[in-house]
Amino acid sequence: MHGVRLVAMAGILSFTVGAVPRGAVAQSPLAPASPSGQTATPAFEGWYKNADGSYSLSFGYYNRNTTEVLSVPVGPDNFISPGDANQGQPTFLYPRRHWGVFAVKVPANFGDKKVVWNLKVRGKTYAIPGSLREEWQIDALEGEAGSNNTPPALSFDDSTVQARGPGGISVDRTATVGKPLTINLVAKDDGASLVRTGSPVVLTWFTHQGPAQVVFGTPTARLTPKGGASSTTATFSKPGEYVLRVRANDSDVTSAGHSQCCWTNAFVKVRVSP
Repeated sequence: MHGVRLVAMAGILSFTVGAVPRGAVAQSPLAPASPSGQTATPAFEGWYKNADGSYSLSFGYYNRNTTEVLSVPVGPDNFISPGDANQGQPTFLYPRRHWGVFAVKVPANFGDKKVVWNLKVRGKTYAIPGSLREEWQIDALEGEAGSNNTPPALSFDDSTVQARGPGGISVDRTATVGKPLTINLVAKDDGASLVRTGSPVVLTWFTHQGPAQVVFGTPTARLTPKGGASSTTATFSKPGEYVLRVRANDSDVTSAGHSQCCWTNAFVKVRVSP
């Protein structure tokens, strides 16, 4: 590891502008948690190098609410800069801390430039930059701190294309409002875990982007320590463009983010017709 926990916390606590919005309560880290009414902050987790020489900048977030899911569509209140406003960031922010939710891929010659996730919630704006500074390198694709534990590999259906890490893999699908879409996924893992030997691979589904939250037939699945096949359904209440995310952890004891290894994201882009 390369000082990742410090980086993540720096990403949460720095680069904020604006006063505490009306109706929201300023919270210290030791203040009692609130079920709703609070803000959310982006976090830069660190960067890792890809096999093709490019780099991935990993981002997560902290939703201070304990029950409220925040919805912030891509636009002036939720955008990446420079470049396209939509570079894979979530528009649904689930309660509490979520690590490595998406990654922005940058070229090998990215140098000292920055990618910034800008997020405004309840009148409070955060602009969290990500860069390739050496001290922010993370072990997202390899065994952490010399361990043999690596992230699960995910693929869709019978595809031979696999991916590991926050940047993950994505596929395109189509669906119809009210008609369940079946999604088949295959996970493979080394069977190792930083928590304990024999921990299962755990799959958790999220609505990442879209006009409404999606109902999953099996929102969470526990596989063997070596992984396996899994299937869920997604039912949509409104037409539009959606992105679904599934997170594969190699432990059922801790959520992704207790370290920067070992979990993997996969994304399903769905065009939903009326």
